[in-house]
Amino acid sequence: MLRRMLFWTLVLGTAALFWWRVVAGYPKRPQWLYLKPSDAAFLESVAEVMYPAGGAIPVAGTDADLPGYVDRYFEALPRGLRTQMRLLFRLVEHATLLWPAPGPGGRRRFTELSVDQRAAVLAEWNDSPRYLRQLVFAALRAILTMGYLGHPAVLRHLGLAPLDIEPPVLEADLLYPRIGEHPSTIPWTRGELTPPSDGTPVDLEGALHPSYAEPLP
Repeated sequence: MLRRMLFWTLVLGTAALFWWRVVAGYPKRPQWLYLKPSDAAFLESVAEVMYPAGGAIPVAGTDADLPGYVDRYFEALPRGLRTQMRLLFRLVEHATLLWPAPGPGGRRRFTELSVDQRAAVLAEWNDSPRYLRQLVFAALRAILTMGYLGHPAVLRHLGLAPLDIEPPVLEADLLYPRIGEHPSTIPWTRGELTPPSDGTPVDLEGALHPSYAEPLP
């Protein structure tokens, strides 16, 4: 009887520790369609370290809405790939149990570490002699870099934000829909054809596309 009680006490205690470590304490964000609270918290904590404020590009990672980017990215992925990406996030989040961060409390989950501790953890993943750890870090960095470099404020700083250009409607536009779309989605008719460009160079200092322009104050 005593052994059974001890067994169930151990089981319940382990389950409680697992719940506290893996589930509890993450802020709930109902605006995400696919991200779990732990996903969003992890992405923000990595972005804060990987793209700090005042870096070579002045846009901080926390201002680039990387959780929003990954949430939209998840929408385009099959369920299996979404699961793999979530497992990637969980691996780095909880690997501090095996490879703790320097300093007090180094075995806490990644999102609960200080900025300096998180920076040290990511540096260790990047510089690890174990190829698989380097591969994990490269995959994580690739995901966040796509979102960061695609953010309008970052593109404006790099001078890569698209201009607001009204292209002519040509014969070819009546033949080919957007990639992956049905031909019935072609928005133009023959009556909407316009003359081709007269060869005037694009004004590189012209207005940006509305999706990339500075928001109005």
